[in-house]
Amino acid sequence: MNAQAERLIAELRLAPHPEGGHFRETFRSTDRVVTPRGTSRSALTTILFLLTGEEFSAFHRLTSDEIWHFYRGDALTVEIIDSAGRHERRMLGIDGPWQTAVAAGAHFASHVANPLGFALVGCDVAPGFEFSDFFLATRSVLTAQYPQHAPLIAKFTR
Repeated sequence: MNAQAERLIAELRLAPHPEGGHFRETFRSTDRVVTPRGTSRSALTTILFLLTGEEFSAFHRLTSDEIWHFYRGDALTVEIIDSAGRHERRMLGIDGPWQTAVAAGAHFASHVANPLGFALVGCDVAPGFEFSDFFLATRSVLTAQYPQHAPLIAKFTR
């Protein structure tokens, strides 16, 4: 693993994330909101997220919008398949853009192109993140839903 990435994981006290990468929640709003599904959530949550070039963040979806902020490292690519089946590839990096939004309900994955590199980003979720609102995609189900993206799905699912 990249030495700077290892140092940041230790210094920032990041833990492994189920989708891949390392994270730590840094903020959870005490304000509460009721979602359209009738569930109560924090208004906003924020994490630090580090991904190395040796791993990927597997396709998953959330029931809330997520904003990604680039902090340092190598370019990060976010692969998005929206609910209509359209694929969009967004890059975040040192030269910008420095943030992007992923709409609630979209499936998304991320990766660092440089196999020896890493990317440190922040992610804000509103209404706030709860693991009960996190759905890790399975290769077979996502491929059946979006067969036109089968190679991409195979690359970024486990």
